[in-house]
Amino acid sequence: MFDPAKAVIPHIIDQHAEEAAFLWLLRNNAVSAPHYGLDDLAKLDDRIDAHLDGLRISGDYGWQVCRENLQIKESGEVFAAAILAMEGQSEERINLVYDIVEQAPETVNGLISAFGWVEKYNLQGKVNGLLISSNPFWRQVGISACAIHRVDPAKFLEQAIFDENLSLRARSLKAVGELGRVDLKTALLEQLNHENEQIRFWAAWSAVLVGDRGDALRTLLLEIEANSGFCLPAMQVALPALDTQSVKKTLKVLTDNKETLRMAIIGSGISGDPVYIPWLIQQMQVAEHAKVAGEAFSHLCGVDLAYQDMESEGGVEYGPTEHPDDESVEMDADEDLPYPDPVIVLKWWQDNKNSFKSDVRYLYGKPANIEQCTWVLKNGTQRLRYVATVILALMQPEQVLFETCGNGKQQKALL
Repeated sequence: MFDPAKAVIPHIIDQHAEEAAFLWLLRNNAVSAPHYGLDDLAKLDDRIDAHLDGLRISGDYGWQVCRENLQIKESGEVFAAAILAMEGQSEERINLVYDIVEQAPETVNGLISAFGWVEKYNLQGKVNGLLISSNPFWRQVGISACAIHRVDPAKFLEQAIFDENLSLRARSLKAVGELGRVDLKTALLEQLNHENEQIRFWAAWSAVLVGDRGDALRTLLLEIEANSGFCLPAMQVALPALDTQSVKKTLKVLTDNKETLRMAIIGSGISGDPVYIPWLIQQMQVAEHAKVAGEAFSHLCGVDLAYQDMESEGGVEYGPTEHPDDESVEMDADEDLPYPDPVIVLKWWQDNKNSFKSDVRYLYGKPANIEQCTWVLKNGTQRLRYVATVILALMQPEQVLFETCGNGKQQKALL
């Protein structure tokens, strides 16, 4: 009989553990990357799963390696160990992962990602234990685990949105919108004036998703116009919910300030209004804004700049360089975007502008209706897919917000 333990080659299993952790880090960035779509994400997930398979079939040795790697206290290592612990149904192993996360709370995303990765039947009995924990940190993990699977924690969520722990409360308020809990809209609106900015924002964010178009929407507009840390997520929900004139008024505030011009460019793409296309083409002539303007144009018009040979060799490079006096270590936020050729783009627009109507909102070249949003969820890039899922939720407040960061294979099954 085949004995996995005797067939283990230690350095190969060590490599499986290292690669699973490393690829998770790549995935953590890929879920919001401009050049990743669902197929790309699924392929990356297959690579991760292949390394996890290597750990699975190696039995106790695979777990031993993951346990030792937990001492690094990094999110990728927590992810790999948590997968094995949950699938192995070992309470001792799960508690060991929990101990590490409690010692290094910054690794919690790896644990939550593992909750989202495994099949629901592997979570039976585990999440409930978190939801009834006396520690608000673990209750928050429990709410997150439910939310990532779009499973309603019912009374536990209803209690958590008023919890004294503000971090738990903020995450729970966000979950209300993700889960389409329209019955909790009044509870959300009660918290729009809370002194904590996270509570105010997530209460407003979810309230708009579940149907409010009054005070909650105005709260999001204040975040946008102030260019707060919540400006982008506020735009992603508020702009598709606003009428055309209100969108123009809001984006003008950003356009008039050079410090917020980038956000105005991003917002014009989210708005779906073709009136901004000539302006976006003008912004493509400014090196600093060219790439992000190209992405907004693509989101509006349904054009793949790279595939359709509408790129240019121009541009300026941002981020770290090899110069010894350069202290910058931040990567260029637009590194993975194509640099558009404004002359070619303008020619395309002149040839195609009659296909766009001023009173219609567009998503990747077609009216932003349910059919097009569903197509984008299957075929669009990750950033565009998120815009599509928000639009769908705004049209159907009682429906859950589709999880575009979930396991690629699971997403494809749902679609």
